[in-house]
Amino acid sequence: MEPLPRETIVDVLERRLQEDILGGAHPAGSLLPPEHRLAEGYGVTRTTVKHAFGRLTQAGLLETRHGVGTRVRDFLRLGGADLLPMLVRHSPDWLADVFEVRGSVGVLIAERAAARATAAQRARLRALLAAVAGAADPDAVQLADAEVHRALAQATGNRVYVLLTNTLFAAYLPLRARLVAPFRDPAEAAARLEPLVSAVEDGDVAAARAAAQAYLSTTQRIMLEALETA
Repeated sequence: MEPLPRETIVDVLERRLQEDILGGAHPAGSLLPPEHRLAEGYGVTRTTVKHAFGRLTQAGLLETRHGVGTRVRDFLRLGGADLLPMLVRHSPDWLADVFEVRGSVGVLIAERAAARATAAQRARLRALLAAVAGAADPDAVQLADAEVHRALAQATGNRVYVLLTNTLFAAYLPLRARLVAPFRDPAEAAARLEPLVSAVEDGDVAAARAAAQAYLSTTQRIMLEALETA
C-alpha cells in the first residue's frame, strides 16, 4: 500500500487552475482574473493564490508580467517535454502520442545501443533482464522492465536519449497500474525483452532494430487494449 497524499489548500487550488487551463476554460494567451478576485471566488487567501500561481509558472503554464497580470502561456508552442506528466494525468489520450514517440525513439536507441554498448553495459543489460524474470509482482516487473530501457539509452552514449527515456517514463509510469497488462507474468515479460538484449550483446544492429520494433509494438498493443477495456 502507498501512503495517502496529504493535500494542502495550495495543492487543491493548483490542481483546479491546472485543470481549467488544460481543459480550455482559460485559453492560451488569456489573462487570468486578478489575484484578489480569484481569492474571493475560491474562498482562499491571496497568499494561497500567489503560491498556486508560482507553481503553475514554474510548470510552464503561466507567466506573470508586472503591470500586466498573469497570462496563460501557449504551452503547446513554447513548452517542453517536461509538461508531459501533467498532460497525461489531465487527459490519458496523450498516451497515444507518448507511445508513438516511444516506438520511434525506442528503435533508434536499440540500434545505437547495439552499435556502441561496452562489455560492461552488455553485462548490465543481461543482469537487468534477469531482474525482470525474477520480479515478485506485476508492478515490480514493470519497474524492472523500465530499468532495462534506461540501460539501453545509457548504452547509446548519447545523454539526450537518456533524458528522453526518463521523460517518457515520467509521463506514463505514474499511471502504470492501468498499463500493467504486459507485465503480469515475469517470465513472459522477460521473454519479450530477451531478443533485444541478445541483439545488443551481439552488436547486431539489424536484429536490435527488429527486436525493438516487435517488443514496442506488442507491449503498446497490450497496454492500449487493456485501457480500452478498463
